[in-house]
Amino acid sequence: MNTEATYELELRAAEQRKRLHNSVEELKSQVREKLDVKRNARQHLGAVSGVASVLGLLLGYGFAGMFTRH
Repeated sequence: MNTEATYELELRAAEQRKRLHNSVEELKSQVREKLDVKRNARQHLGAVSGVASVLGLLLGYGFAGMFTRH
């Protein structure tokens, strides 16, 4: 194999490593963003509060019903 072909292959390999590294960094960033608890809590605060309210109401009603029903 001549030196020019070897050099060309080394350049392509370096470019592919760089692209792979950038792809991995982008994936890490996206995963970190998706799993951010504070951000997700802020985005879904209304829904979580509504579900917790309904669940609390049902549990309270059931608990009180144990002592008031005959």
